Amino acid sequence: MYEKAAAANGRAVAVIRSKTAVITDAQSALDAMMAAKYACGTERIAVQKEALTEDFFILSTGLAGEILQKFTNYGVKCAIYGDFSHYTSKPLQDFIRESNRRGTDVLFTADEREAVERLAEI
Repeated sequence: MYEKAAAANGRAVAVIRSKTAVITDAQSALDAMMAAKYACGTERIAVQKEALTEDFFILSTGLAGEILQKFTNYGVKCAIYGDFSHYTSKPLQDFIRESNRRGTDVLFTADEREAVERLAEI
């Protein structure tokens, strides 16, 4: 599930790959952060979209805010990668666009390679 990837500049990035949701709430997000820090020695995590519960992408649940606040509070940079094109929620599309515009704590990318590269830059 966790793999250490090295970007061109040598910065380590933990990659979470899973076809099923492993981050389902704030506690599982904390567990993922700690595993990345201790198993991979990094505070940069690329998360495959499928590793997040679908409730994360329904902003009205508050789950995305709760989880991403944990990442921010612990100084962990996060990139979520995958295909987001089937989400039609305007608030979610706006959130993804704004996160990518700022590009400092949370990013959304199309694929793992881009996620690792962008995380290594920040």
